[in-house]
Amino acid sequence: MRTGTIPRVLGTAAALAALLTTALAAPAVAERSTTPGRAPARAAAPANFTHPGVLVSRPQLDFVRGRVQAGAQPWKSAYDQMMGSKYASLTRTAKPRAVVECGSYSNPNNGCTDEREDAIAAYTLSLAWYITQDARYAQKAIQIMDAWSAVIKDHTNSNAPLQTGWAGSSWPRAAEIIKYTYSSWPGSGRFGTMLRDVYLPEVAGGSHSNGNWELSMTEAAIGIAVFLEDRAAYDKAVGKFRGRVPAYIYVTADGSLPKVAPGSGLDTRAKVINYWQGQSTFMDGLSQETCRDLTHTGYGLSAISHIAETSRIQGQDLYPEIADRLRHAMGLHAKYQLGTPVPSSLCGGSLKDSLGPVTEVGFNALANRLGYAMTNTQTLTERQRPAGSNNLFVAWETLTHANNPA
Repeated sequence: MRTGTIPRVLGTAAALAALLTTALAAPAVAERSTTPGRAPARAAAPANFTHPGVLVSRPQLDFVRGRVQAGAQPWKSAYDQMMGSKYASLTRTAKPRAVVECGSYSNPNNGCTDEREDAIAAYTLSLAWYITQDARYAQKAIQIMDAWSAVIKDHTNSNAPLQTGWAGSSWPRAAEIIKYTYSSWPGSGRFGTMLRDVYLPEVAGGSHSNGNWELSMTEAAIGIAVFLEDRAAYDKAVGKFRGRVPAYIYVTADGSLPKVAPGSGLDTRAKVINYWQGQSTFMDGLSQETCRDLTHTGYGLSAISHIAETSRIQGQDLYPEIADRLRHAMGLHAKYQLGTPVPSSLCGGSLKDSLGPVTEVGFNALANRLGYAMTNTQTLTERQRPAGSNNLFVAWETLTHANNPA
């Protein structure tokens, strides 16, 4: 994790309205569309929220449960991987604290790892509950969520916004499954209060640090909005998403320079190139963090996929608005991770690290549901199965989203 200057941008309704246009780009050579162009959907908070509805829906969970019970692959191996992880342990003891303090590179790390991993554990246990129908897993998830909601008051130090975004992305996934599929959770109201008072204020305003920050924060905000059934918070998160995605992934239709996020202050070519890690040659699918490393890029692409998936479940599908950007970004980075030589025009001919277990959700949506040809992304996705957890905010997406038609 890295630090940065984080001005808080509190958008007005008029400012959000100005974000509502995102053009679909022309197809790239590497991953060309096999489907006709689609007009951007006008997504807004649904009149009635769907539950469970953060990243995974009940029909998706039913599909997964059926595949696991049938011993079908890749779901059975993904399930076994999850159940063998530390996050599925029924003896786990939560480690809540009133103030989680997270500095640059997690120094200091006062509760940062504990919070993120307890949140992933709650989500893991909620999935285990639904698939097995063994109440012990639901009760353990509740125990962890109740422990944190009884204690936590704040996040502090330079990485507080990102930490809140990561943990705040996992908590609502777990809470949605437990509240809406288990028989009783007396503490769900207090948990909702925790999300509203401790997490939402930290993430709702966005960030002008590297784009993965604001995308992860926005993922947390939209998940929290669904759990709280807060239409205003949902609409604000969609506004942030619409402003950030075009500023995170470049397509040639953008022109000679990438777009900038509203309020970023990037008003010269030199500032834009510096923000894009010194990259001055732009191509379809390039990310603002590609030349930083693929891992942070993967964080951003994952959060984009998660937000779009939640919006789809809620009936206000954001995928058509960002499909070209996301498919080109996934394809470009997958191609080079698979071993294609990196040209000197791209990050000086060298890329660092790897995307991580982050492609299942976007690939399933774009290739399987929307029909885009994504050969490189498919190869990488299948090679990485079963996709595990990055121990931050991504977990078990081969299990939940591989070839999931729901």
